[in-house]
Amino acid sequence: MKIIEDAIKRGADNLSEFESKQILSAYGIPVTSEKTAKTLEEAVSAANSIGYPIVLKASGENLQHKTELDLIRLDLKDESQVRLAYKELLSESTIPITEVLIQQMLRGNRELMAGLKRDSQFGPCVVFGLGGVLAEILEDVSIRVAPITTFDAMDMMDNIRGKKILEPFRGKPSVDRKTMAKLLITLGKIGLENDAVGEIDINPIKLIEGQPVAVDALIILKRIS
Repeated sequence: MKIIEDAIKRGADNLSEFESKQILSAYGIPVTSEKTAKTLEEAVSAANSIGYPIVLKASGENLQHKTELDLIRLDLKDESQVRLAYKELLSESTIPITEVLIQQMLRGNRELMAGLKRDSQFGPCVVFGLGGVLAEILEDVSIRVAPITTFDAMDMMDNIRGKKILEPFRGKPSVDRKTMAKLLITLGKIGLENDAVGEIDINPIKLIEGQPVAVDALIILKRIS
């Protein structure tokens, strides 16, 4: 794909969050509504277009750990908050920021993760598990070698310890398992069709009325000799 080809040509090790989600979206994986902006006025225009509340993030392929770097502003409710958050990011960051990501703010108590790991022996492997901060703490994941079938994807969902999170929760419906299965199958397809994709990390995936939506994503590239 052109986004991947262009990144390799400029010597990038990974895609930006925006570029990563463009790849996912092109394959039919649901992602947040978002736009990039290089100026304050572009950011305000994008926020007004997407609709409040929104999230403002520093954007770029060199910004893999935005939360740790305090480069995210959540739940901005109007234009004045966007202007203040934009100025804060650019003035307080020790990293040069040339672009910001304006993203719809999705609320949801349940967070999952999915991804792709390229194993040296087995090739692309699909990963599914609990997301958010729980991903690192609990390491509750299920892994299958790509390509995977609908049966494999359903089995992955049933094989995590915290599978109850997929059931009805606090008045919210259970996860749409068919859509989640399709997402997992598609991740395997991306890995099989793009040798330059070394790793995909989608975390978190929020459940909005049972529908999975990729809120944050990172695609790491693999050098092809």
